[in-house]
Amino acid sequence: MQNPAHTGLAEKKKDRPSLLKRFRKQWDLQLMVLPPLLFILVFSYIPMYGVLMAFQDYSLFKGFSASPWVGFKHFEMFFNAPEFWNVIRNTIVISLLKLLIGFPAPIILALLLNEVRNPLFKRTVQTISYLPHFLSWVIVAGFVMSMLSTENGSVNMLLQNVHLVKEPINFLALPQYFWTILVTTGVWKEIGFASIVYLAAIAGVDPHMHEAAAMDGAGKLRQIFFITLPAIMPVIIVFLILDIGNLLSAGFEDILLLGSNPVLRDVGDVLDTYVYRVGIQNSRYSYATAAGLFKSLLGVLLLVGANYAARRSGNSLW
Repeated sequence: MQNPAHTGLAEKKKDRPSLLKRFRKQWDLQLMVLPPLLFILVFSYIPMYGVLMAFQDYSLFKGFSASPWVGFKHFEMFFNAPEFWNVIRNTIVISLLKLLIGFPAPIILALLLNEVRNPLFKRTVQTISYLPHFLSWVIVAGFVMSMLSTENGSVNMLLQNVHLVKEPINFLALPQYFWTILVTTGVWKEIGFASIVYLAAIAGVDPHMHEAAAMDGAGKLRQIFFITLPAIMPVIIVFLILDIGNLLSAGFEDILLLGSNPVLRDVGDVLDTYVYRVGIQNSRYSYATAAGLFKSLLGVLLLVGANYAARRSGNSLW
């Protein structure tokens, strides 16, 4: 006698269209997905072949096939390098500062903008806060250098006019100010654009919940903490996981441009700038590839760990 469960399963499989039929039915959507997939394949997966460089004494003239294999030689050199711990310290500190300050900043901005009732003022603030994202770091770095200049820099002029300092301060030549300048500039540049996603998530919160809370006597702060934030928490957790996965990517363009002064190298040299300086400028391609691969492996471990921790709350990437 045939099992009814097996019969029902077989009928469902017959009713389900084949992969080819589903592809034909959604051919327009598949074509839209194709360019991003090709972009990822060409610029992310195919270049991974270059990771072999980390295990070779790579030569541009010999290529991958003829360059001698040296195993973990370059990894050992990197771990024993005198600047290793300084680079790791700078990377972790700058990344944590950007995460602790830069991650909640767009959430706070989105919550504040959501409470604005004047449409004109709200659109004006949004536009002003979005614009810096579309400026290249070259322009932003030039703008910051001009503001902090000892000669007619607006910051030094303000400090002197209010009699806080007697002589101009060369902020970009003093290591104690570098992390503050770097993190502040990064937050100013990205806070508006990053808040777009959170504003969209807040717009999806049921307004009747706020109305019911207001009728029960809950003020704006209570509504934010007990309704808005829990409602958008899945979005916050997903972006937090991604930021933790990129924790060792402390930055490249901003640090390279703002920290170009050799005096700042002790506080501004991170893994990305170290790889660029050693690999590109000194032509030590295998050594730099080993350092970059070390950073990538740690990033994967951080991403998996953050996703595992977030899974307990019911929100994760996979």
